[in-house]
Amino acid sequence: MSGRYLLDTNIIIALFAEEALVKTNLGQASTVFIPSITLGELYYGARKSGRTQANLSKIDELVASSAILVCDAHSAQQ
Repeated sequence: MSGRYLLDTNIIIALFAEEALVKTNLGQASTVFIPSITLGELYYGARKSGRTQANLSKIDELVASSAILVCDAHSAQQ
């Protein structure tokens, strides 16, 4: 499956857990979008984890190769 993907927290966690189907599908994506709210959830979880620095690094690496979508009042209306 190629195309554009909008990721939620659960899919990103599955990606970090190296789930084969998720990795395969995202490997074929032309563009990956991550909502800023999802990033907040991931950073919160990473800071609460036992592997804080490793998890923060994974998130930062993903952010570097993804388009981040900002959610504001106008976005919510759409």
